Amino acid sequence: MKRLEGRVAIVTGGASGIGAATVRLFAEEGARVLIADMHVERGEALAKELGETAAFQRVDVTRESDVRGVVEEAERRWGRLDVMYNNAGFGGAMGPIESTTVEEFDLTFDVLLKGVFLGIKHAAGPMRRQGGGSIISTASVAGLKTGESPHLYGVAKAAVIHLTRSVALELGEAGIRVNCICPGIVATPLAAGRPNVTEEGLAKLGQAMARAQALGRTGQPIDIARAALWLASDESSWVTGTAQVVDGGANAGRPWSRQGEWITRQRPIKMYRPEGR
Repeated sequence: MKRLEGRVAIVTGGASGIGAATVRLFAEEGARVLIADMHVERGEALAKELGETAAFQRVDVTRESDVRGVVEEAERRWGRLDVMYNNAGFGGAMGPIESTTVEEFDLTFDVLLKGVFLGIKHAAGPMRRQGGGSIISTASVAGLKTGESPHLYGVAKAAVIHLTRSVALELGEAGIRVNCICPGIVATPLAAGRPNVTEEGLAKLGQAMARAQALGRTGQPIDIARAALWLASDESSWVTGTAQVVDGGANAGRPWSRQGEWITRQRPIKMYRPEGR
């Protein structure tokens, strides 16, 4: 039996990158998926590709009416909501703190944090009524450590992790699991900073960043989609309030070969053995 057979899922930011990979994987595993995204052409094309198992709705995750509407559409179309994946995002405000505007601050937190809050808020009702569900959000390893992202991106992702843990304690009593995924560098248009980046451009990005990963390659959208599938399925039925790190080892530190010479080229010391042994 397929792992999501008979279930209904919403994926925000589902028209490209991690979201599109997740939509396809969820559909392969038996789910009916509502693709929620602002990119109409891409979203409609993906829904057409998947046929009756998917539908598209234009959603701006910063607008409560849009998020409420997509949850209502899932219930209207398929009668329930089992999985809410709050995946929509972007890079947010860039540059030094002194040049960051209030408008950039507000937009960054509207998309990266308020969008997650609204997704959790409006998925909770249907899931309470049916006795359970799985809410997943895309956070980042940038929410676990500094120096790897723009200021506000990392702060917003740290807040997503904390919100996940806090809400898991409330909704767990209703049988609803709440988790987030912390990707490392994944070869997506978001990581490239160009929405229309070509496959060749993504391949070059992957090659450039591979040396920073302990496993020697940059992440692919399917790597994160597989983590989302596990969190959506019964295989993770005793897992809630977690931040699942999926990053090729980046959060652990630099690969051994890229650490300082004083570490990698030290000669092994002789083992000290007390006399008589």
